[in-house]
Amino acid sequence: MSADSPREVGERIAARRRARRLTQAGLAAASHVSYATIRAVERGARRPSDEVLEALAAALEVDATQLRTGYVGTERRVHHALPALSAVIAGYDIPQGPPSREPGELSAAVDEMVGWRLGAQYGRIAAEIPALLHDTIRYVHTAQAAEQQEAARMLVATARAGDAIAFKYRAHDLSARLIDLMRWAADRTSDPLVQAATAYVRTETFFAARAHALGLAALEQAIDVAPAPSSRSAAAARGALHMRAAVISGRGGDVAGADTHLTHARRLGDQVAREGVYLGTAFGPDSVRIHEVSVAVSLGPDHVDRALRVATEWKPPGTLPAERRSGFYIELARAQEWAGLRADAFESLKVARAAAPQHTREHPWVREVASSLRRFHRADAESLSHFAYWIGAV
Repeated sequence: MSADSPREVGERIAARRRARRLTQAGLAAASHVSYATIRAVERGARRPSDEVLEALAAALEVDATQLRTGYVGTERRVHHALPALSAVIAGYDIPQGPPSREPGELSAAVDEMVGWRLGAQYGRIAAEIPALLHDTIRYVHTAQAAEQQEAARMLVATARAGDAIAFKYRAHDLSARLIDLMRWAADRTSDPLVQAATAYVRTETFFAARAHALGLAALEQAIDVAPAPSSRSAAAARGALHMRAAVISGRGGDVAGADTHLTHARRLGDQVAREGVYLGTAFGPDSVRIHEVSVAVSLGPDHVDRALRVATEWKPPGTLPAERRSGFYIELARAQEWAGLRADAFESLKVARAAAPQHTREHPWVREVASSLRRFHRADAESLSHFAYWIGAV
């Protein structure tokens, strides 16, 4: 069941189509959906089936959840992909012949996959990741000596995309195995910046196990061996590690440690100056501000004022990756709910959903906040019930 009316779905599809400068006939050709169906869907006269919605989403290069919030096909795709992912990586260290794609084609596919991960387009990742991971593993084993490091970098990026859906959908054992694959491939790059980015991702294993002290130790070890921040990329790699170390310090209740790592991250963010994506990780002054909210929420309700102060002074720009923007508003909603600002908390959840629907739907804190709001906030009870139904909180 969708909380959206057919008219709302149609308006979203039409808006996405116009943003891509497509006519209805052009969208029909790109999606292999009939022109008459698209006209009916866009004016709200017809609710698109899952098959039609997926075809339109693929042609518009968005996740279907951005067109219809009640869509559950992404979950089906992800859960179907997870066993395939597990099978692909079972013998990643065993040579199995050449990939099915040429290096240039593989490189383009990996770059596209990284974009989907940053945009929280989990359905699109799930549809393509088993085959791409299969090919990048094979490429590492068959690449010529001059291509070895680049092949290993591709594998790191692809495994990270696989981990994105495994971790978000709470397949934590599979996530840990994908991170082991990332570490194996990162070592083959002989690139300390790739190794630093992999250490950043590895923290997920410690978050899942609530092993905060161990996670902090691993991050601080990675910081110690990371290259000096003499270039923008090196400063970003080190700064990202400090951001993560601040959050995991906060989860462990270490206020002083969290503040120390935030100070280092802030300084490196100022050094980088320009927000960007460095080896698959967003970093810059805006990312540091978002992590200031993350740290405050990690420290608990007694530190809620820190999160609210950041949000009063600053909002994430639309140029940031969708998943990172969504995460900011999810954590802000938690702080607002703790502070008794329930209407504001619900607005933040809706902004998070608009930025990255599937990331919001799968985030455990969203369920906690939405459930609490339904109990205590009556001003928008019907909309809250729709939202809670959408995330599976009722």
